[in-house]
Amino acid sequence: MFVSHPLIKEGTIEARLYQQVILASATRANTLVVAPTALGKTVIAVILAAHRLSQHPESKVLMLAPTKPLVSQHAASFKRFLVLPEDEVVTFTGSTSPEKRQSLWESARVVCATPQVVQNDLISSRYSLNEVSLIVFDEAHRSVGDYPYAFIAQRYMSQAKHPRILALTASPGGDEEKIAEVVENLYIENIEVRTESDEDVRPYIKGIKIEWVRVPLPPEFAEIKASLEKALKKRLTELKRLGVATSVDVNMSKRELLDIRARIQRSLASEATPEHFSALSLVAGCINLAHALELLETQGLETLNRYFLRMQREVRSKATKELLHDLDFLRAVRKCANLAEEMHHPKLEKLLEIIKEEDLSQKRAIIFTQYRDTVRKLVDELNRLEGVSAARFVGQASRSKDDEGLTQRKQLEVLEKFRRGEHNILVATSVAEEGLDIPKVDLVVFYEPIPSEIRAIQRRGRTGRGRAGRVIVLIAEKTRDEAFYWSSRRREKRMREVLANLKRRFAEEAPVQVAPRKSATLDDFFKSSITIVVDTRELSSSVVRELLSLGIISKPKRLEVGDYILSSRVCVERKTTEDFLQSIIDGRLFEQAVMLKRSYAKPVMLIEGDSLYTRRNISPQAIRGALAAIAIDLGIPIFFTANEAESAALIAAIAKREQQEGERYVEIRGEKRAATLKEQQEFIVVGLPNINTTLAKRLLKEFGSVEKIFTASKEELERVHGIGEKIAEEIRRVITSPYEE
Repeated sequence: MFVSHPLIKEGTIEARLYQQVILASATRANTLVVAPTALGKTVIAVILAAHRLSQHPESKVLMLAPTKPLVSQHAASFKRFLVLPEDEVVTFTGSTSPEKRQSLWESARVVCATPQVVQNDLISSRYSLNEVSLIVFDEAHRSVGDYPYAFIAQRYMSQAKHPRILALTASPGGDEEKIAEVVENLYIENIEVRTESDEDVRPYIKGIKIEWVRVPLPPEFAEIKASLEKALKKRLTELKRLGVATSVDVNMSKRELLDIRARIQRSLASEATPEHFSALSLVAGCINLAHALELLETQGLETLNRYFLRMQREVRSKATKELLHDLDFLRAVRKCANLAEEMHHPKLEKLLEIIKEEDLSQKRAIIFTQYRDTVRKLVDELNRLEGVSAARFVGQASRSKDDEGLTQRKQLEVLEKFRRGEHNILVATSVAEEGLDIPKVDLVVFYEPIPSEIRAIQRRGRTGRGRAGRVIVLIAEKTRDEAFYWSSRRREKRMREVLANLKRRFAEEAPVQVAPRKSATLDDFFKSSITIVVDTRELSSSVVRELLSLGIISKPKRLEVGDYILSSRVCVERKTTEDFLQSIIDGRLFEQAVMLKRSYAKPVMLIEGDSLYTRRNISPQAIRGALAAIAIDLGIPIFFTANEAESAALIAAIAKREQQEGERYVEIRGEKRAATLKEQQEFIVVGLPNINTTLAKRLLKEFGSVEKIFTASKEELERVHGIGEKIAEEIRRVITSPYEE
């Protein structure tokens, strides 16, 4: 039997009882659907879309998904099933220009989009959601924190004439608080839960056989492990002596170490002592060592060696420098380098053995692993086997110089070749876990267990779709693999208990009717619309979302100077405490401040977040010097805010004064141009250690040129007021020391 509906193509959607029951609920209330992969959650969305478009003929449907491949996949489903002209089903991603999105919105009936794009369009008022009769939030478990789903849902419920929300996920996780946050953020009024054991679902689950394969580590690994653990134990012992750690257990997780770091940072907020900074450095070293141990145990020597090489090449912290002078750590580095080329992790040998036994002529497999270095290694080794064509499937490139990511276009090409059978193995990171339509995958291999129950369920869901599937989890004995395996099992059990309780509760209680929460506005404060210009790089922060809730429209533009232009004379440079400190280290701060001062009559610097003196191991004197240079030397006022909401409120208040009371209009005046010769000379000298703007001017006045400062002796430098013996020695050391990569 097939679903019959005027807007659904005849004979395309199989009628399934459990889908019809879910749809009956979803037509009446905003509904969260929790169901295993392959049970047709997208089909439920398509049928509900047809229903809503029939009920409200002039309306639109918006389908949101986290990635471009998923967006394209959903658009193809709507085109395949709905009786609509293909040009009325459109996709919005970052590659679609804002002007084209605005034009397509007018004529589209179904829009499939990434949430970041829709959020940016709403912030810029390119279109409204008032005519949207249904929004579908795919991978709804992401609707926590600052993810755009919550913002879009809030705008939708405050704008739409006929709102209806459908949220889809294979697993919301086992944390009741997180599930409650998803329910609240998406205005959920009803939850529909289906598991593999439900009677109406069981006929559509093809079955998945799960195998756990354990392999022992070789003695050589144990030697490297012992050296790393010795280096780790030294640091944990010192942390315990300082009173910030209660254990010296070398099996302590990275999560526990991050908690220790957070406690130290909280203590720094009230009392900054040398012991606190020393403890922060020790914890950073522990985190590096814990990561190295994880790579050794779960990935192998080649991946670990790459990590060591990156550490040696990019020495950015005191913790890294200390590690590179630790004999135990260096012993592990040398041992790893000597063995990396000749010794594989035993899991790789077991994987190759498993693949050799599989008949891949008519089958396909996906191998999941955490790390891109491991992906590269596995693809190389698998492609040496007869009858194997393995392909990498990873996310886009990161900032790391040797990280070769895949563009979204390349990801789609790889997936299409996999579907056609040109590749029979996909070696993937987490990017392949969510929602991808890859039918008839016969084998899924976890190269390592993962502690996340959500990701474990998503990985398993890649198989058992068209026919019975097989899942193999590789576990290195007596390592973190074992801990991750049991953690995932416990969390998944907990998740099933939470879902069972939710299912019972919603069966016993009538759905709670949630009134739409209107946007918090300041209509009494703002008498008319205020428009500001925002740097496009700021759109990822929640400041612009908060501004919109305050009635301020943000027009995005790539700005050369500043982040928020509030009028012809006021521009705000917003920095988080972390960014402010980093800009001191890399020298950007002075240049940015000078450009602000030169471009706008009333520049403002806004510093957001925790105390500046708790975030980095930077001298408080250097921080105070930078603040003084900005406020006194350049005359730029500095405002401090606790969070993004406070930042938005401050920006809104200034914009209101400028545009309503002062009747000044937004004007971009800060197009970046070359600094004057005097400014360039000061900028170069400020780059010397412990030199602020005032000292730079004194040095230039004393010696007359940058060249003479650089050739001055230690004694000549000391003659300048404010330059003591230590500063002079440090300047000479920096100028005369050989450059080493």
